[in-house]
Amino acid sequence: MSDFVHLHVHSHYSLLDGLGKIDKLLEKAKILGMDSLAITDHGNMYGAIEFYQKAKKVGIKPIIGVEFYIAPRRMVDKTAKIDTAPYHLTVLAKNNQGYLNLIQLVTQAHLIGYYYRPRIDKELLKKYSKGLIALSGCLQGELSRLILNKNFQEAKEKAKEYQEIFGTGNFYLELQAHQNINEQQEVNQGLAKLSEETGIPLVATADVHYVDYEDRDAHDILLCVQTNKTVKDEDRLSMLDDDYSLKTELEMRKILADYPEAIKNTKKIASQCNVDLKFGESILPHFELPEGYTGKSYLEKLAYQGLKNRYGKHPKKEIVDRLKYELEVIEKTGFASYFLIVADFVNWAKKQKIGVGPGRGSAAGSLVAYVLNITNVDPLKYNLLFERFLNPERVSMPDIDLDFADDRRPEVIRYIVKKYGHDKVAQIITFGTMAARNAVRDCGRALGLAYSFVDRIAKMIPFNMNLENSLKNVPELRAEYEQNPDVKKLIDLARKLEGVVRHASTHAAGIVIGDKALTNYLPLQKATSGSEEIPLTQYSMYELEELGLLKIDILGLANLTIIQNALKIIEKTQNKKIDLDSLPQDDLLTFSLLSRAETVGVFQLESSGMQRYLKELKPTNFEDIISMVALYRPGPMESIPDFISGKHGRKEINYLHPKLKPILEKTYGVIVTQEQVLQIARDFAGFTYGEADILRKAVGKKIRKLLLEQRKKFIEGAVKQGHKKEIAKRVWDFIEPFARYGFNKSHAACYALIAYWTAYLKAHYPSEYMSALLTSDQNNIDRIAIEVNDCERMGISVLPPDVNESFENYTVLEDGNIRFGLGAIKNVGSGAIRSIVMARKKAGPFKNLQEFCQRVDFTQINKKVLEALIKSGAMDAFGERGQMLLGVEQILKYANNFQKRKRGGQITLFGTEAVIAVEDLKLPDVEPVSNRQKLSWEKELLGIYISGHPLADFSQYLEKNTTPIQSLD
Repeated sequence: MSDFVHLHVHSHYSLLDGLGKIDKLLEKAKILGMDSLAITDHGNMYGAIEFYQKAKKVGIKPIIGVEFYIAPRRMVDKTAKIDTAPYHLTVLAKNNQGYLNLIQLVTQAHLIGYYYRPRIDKELLKKYSKGLIALSGCLQGELSRLILNKNFQEAKEKAKEYQEIFGTGNFYLELQAHQNINEQQEVNQGLAKLSEETGIPLVATADVHYVDYEDRDAHDILLCVQTNKTVKDEDRLSMLDDDYSLKTELEMRKILADYPEAIKNTKKIASQCNVDLKFGESILPHFELPEGYTGKSYLEKLAYQGLKNRYGKHPKKEIVDRLKYELEVIEKTGFASYFLIVADFVNWAKKQKIGVGPGRGSAAGSLVAYVLNITNVDPLKYNLLFERFLNPERVSMPDIDLDFADDRRPEVIRYIVKKYGHDKVAQIITFGTMAARNAVRDCGRALGLAYSFVDRIAKMIPFNMNLENSLKNVPELRAEYEQNPDVKKLIDLARKLEGVVRHASTHAAGIVIGDKALTNYLPLQKATSGSEEIPLTQYSMYELEELGLLKIDILGLANLTIIQNALKIIEKTQNKKIDLDSLPQDDLLTFSLLSRAETVGVFQLESSGMQRYLKELKPTNFEDIISMVALYRPGPMESIPDFISGKHGRKEINYLHPKLKPILEKTYGVIVTQEQVLQIARDFAGFTYGEADILRKAVGKKIRKLLLEQRKKFIEGAVKQGHKKEIAKRVWDFIEPFARYGFNKSHAACYALIAYWTAYLKAHYPSEYMSALLTSDQNNIDRIAIEVNDCERMGISVLPPDVNESFENYTVLEDGNIRFGLGAIKNVGSGAIRSIVMARKKAGPFKNLQEFCQRVDFTQINKKVLEALIKSGAMDAFGERGQMLLGVEQILKYANNFQKRKRGGQITLFGTEAVIAVEDLKLPDVEPVSNRQKLSWEKELLGIYISGHPLADFSQYLEKNTTPIQSLD
């Protein structure tokens, strides 16, 4: 066993600075016979939980630490050139109190002290110093800098200051084993002298930045990626001056031969570091209950109330029994408050008229979730399974993911923050790693290779395939690798960078809620996007689950925004309030639209491949939609032809055994969903639903040992049920691929319902629905072109923008046509739009250009905006585009002069809305611009041709001899 422990180690969570992945660092430490290892990433704890758990698993004691940045003054001081060069300090947690103090220090460094880097100061260190051991740091440490600047006496004073902060025996002078760096030798000698004079002990470290010495070139590339430099650039950040690998004990002793006590002290420190973290317990937020209720009794009260609302005063026995069963499981697993928490914010959102999806994932299999209005698909009607959501035989935190209208998602998160407290709610971090192609591109850029050369090699790598498998499976790439030294060097370096964390970002949906301040469990930082006022965890989804914290995915879904906007437009234009929950699910007009595959803008059903299958299938019921949502994905997609043939009786359906018929009848003999696999395991092989879900997960993991275990259990179970072994084997062979690739029916049913809503609205209210759709996509030129074409197919004209009729968004006119929104015009901002719409609301449409200039607030309209309005056709009512464009300067001068004099009281208005002409607005006489020029401007400003098309004169020929792009697969 090694008598040395590495206490200063950077993993790849020291973003673009450390190269070592945690698995590799632990593997090397194990090979070197080390029983302990520290992780000290720069200013963060991203890798702490992963490191802790993996180290424990391989029998290495994990020491959690951070290399902090210490502000030269106070952490709140942020003056350029003064506060941009913080000192480094290595800090390790001795115990759980030290771990919690690390969390506090890291959090405040990010939320308060951040200035180029997350920084703390000595005052904060004093406050959170208990349970910590500190090492004086690298060459960027405060003591190192003072020694290099020949300020030994001040270095001595600062060393004593650090010792006072952490306490005697908890501060060490850090000697780094870098024999080729002259400054390091000078610092080491200075620190040794400090130790003699102060009694502060020495400790040896290696400032590890990669695992093996052979990784140094790849690490150099990583630093180039960080600094956006190439290896050929001079005066760049590089660490090729020495070895920063995970050195052996022998190497450390050789380099620091004069300081044996520094080596010995690494074991002493390691023996003192004993953080003990607990995992697997559920930590649920406190839900405020009405007086006299427990979580269990209040959930039951709400559930039975909801049962009556959903099924009437006298629901069937099977429904009541299902509810009782689910409530018992929820109580037994301790998740009553979880349901109360989710139901609370979902129902709040519905009261605020925020679009809420019918459900997502396996949660729709819960009757409790349905009666609490968390989900909106009847699990009994569609045979959705509760055990797929909450398995009583393998308890883990249930996972209720929710969709909200994307434009109002932030309101829901703010409500949760307000209810539970700002310190108890955070968004969740996610890490982006270097995939194979990107690793090749990054390496190529850092090596200074020609873009075309690197691009050619990168494009040989299939998507979602790593470099090792690409070399095996792509002969062209393998040949280049074997024959071209430049390619070999590029690929070899890229392989070392592949999978390394490149950046941290905000998870698109995840939030976490704690029972107390989250800094009792994890470090926080500022969010990179999303609701930026709400902090971000430094631990990812997986780590939060391991800690037992409640995480919820709150997704923003544009289609729900489209639906909500369509409903508002329908209410305005048709004076009808549409209740989505009351829509008939057998509407002929809707299924006719789906059978014709006129599904542009229909959720989940609008791809060209899906349209082709819909035309063949001709769906006639809601189950057909569920099946298509479930089948249209890699793997199950191969079964679509059989599904369609089965529906239309073109193929004899073989159920293998009568027990399978009731399960597969509605899907024409094809296994479509995971729930069907669970039902077969239960009804044919005698599994409980809980056991069947374990089977599903085991098959999905594709681990041969687990697969064989489940196969044996299934066949034995079937035989016990009285089935022949041969039939049992055939049924297993039939279900096994679907258990791996099958889709969750609960999720498919929820998304099928959104698809049905969108199809229904499009079939019955095409103008209103398309107006909402166009508004949602107004910044996506490709989508707008497709949607405008679809409108024309339905006989709906999409008219050019018009300052006398357009609002910010697309609007439906009285004749059912749609008017372009002003917000869809490039370069026209919301301020200009508001000023136009307000002037129009105040005194009606503008009669002419002169009146437009007098009534609209031109402080919001500059030359760029005015040109965009003219070119796009929005001001065609006032004259010819070319004439107005040539006279832009005159128009602006006239408007600004008029409004300046009006504000100065030089113009008297007789009547509040009278228009006073101060002088005539005369524009230059010019020849009208050509239609081709107008169309060119429209394309430039609107993204599409709206008043015509350059090829309109050839339309008869084109219709006969061409196919629209959107019709192609």
